Amino acid sequence: MGRLINIGFGNVVNEDKIIAIVHPEAAPVKRMVAHAKEEHMTVDATQGRRTKAVIVMEGHQIVLSALMPETIFARAGGRGAREEAADET
Repeated sequence: MGRLINIGFGNVVNEDKIIAIVHPEAAPVKRMVAHAKEEHMTVDATQGRRTKAVIVMEGHQIVLSALMPETIFARAGGRGAREEAADET
């Protein structure tokens, strides 16, 4: 099992299984979440708060989080493209 990332309220996900972390406002993301809910492939980790991030996992599972995507990315130890480019020089 890979490293576990806290996505808020004591909920964690396996970092190795994350495909994408996106904002929930875009229409295609809303459709993806609605379809996942119909198929019972959604995990709601918002604790009743507003969804601020949609985490797409391997196996077509969707995890909803009340944290911003940027916060989850930072907790995963994510680095921006500028930092990676600077490391390569």
